[in-house]
Amino acid sequence: MRYSSCERETNETRIKMSIDVDGTGVSEISTGIGFFDHMLTHVSKHGFMDIKIKAEGDIEVDCHHTVEDVGIVFGKCLNEAIGNKAGIKRYGNFIVPMDESLVLCAVDFCGRPYLNFDAKFTVDRLGDMDTEMFEEFFRAVCTNCGLTLHIKMLDGKNNHHIAEAIFKAFGKAVDMALSYDERIKGVLSTKGMLEGNK
Repeated sequence: MRYSSCERETNETRIKMSIDVDGTGVSEISTGIGFFDHMLTHVSKHGFMDIKIKAEGDIEVDCHHTVEDVGIVFGKCLNEAIGNKAGIKRYGNFIVPMDESLVLCAVDFCGRPYLNFDAKFTVDRLGDMDTEMFEEFFRAVCTNCGLTLHIKMLDGKNNHHIAEAIFKAFGKAVDMALSYDERIKGVLSTKGMLEGNK
């Protein structure tokens, strides 16, 4: 069972999270940031992961600490849940159309953290979330999961559609990468190992 439960508490945030990689897309998410909750629900639904998140943070300051810290815990929790990576496809990619918007997401669970985030927003906020925090969330996930992630906006005008396509594409790409292939013996690497193997 690929499941993990994690907690993190600082002077700025308190976060409890669980992830079941082999779920059905059921989520219970409460971060105090409505738009962020909406986006994380897409990751769960389209990635077929059961995700529970309860986060309390200093959102009276702004959303930065909460979003980044949720990304930290998400990355650690996901990394712990997937274990030694034996038998997984490792790579995943997906292109999501959301009306006029088109977003590509590609992932590699190689153990080497890297983010290439190429998406432009024409507004500073969507709901109660700063649009610059989308990149910070994914950077925190990559750093703490050992994930190589490329997100590229191929087209788009509506900022809500662009953001939604990003999170949906991420969920779909992760689902693909973490699926099993019976032809893979051990891990999918000519080195015989992936960085961060347990």
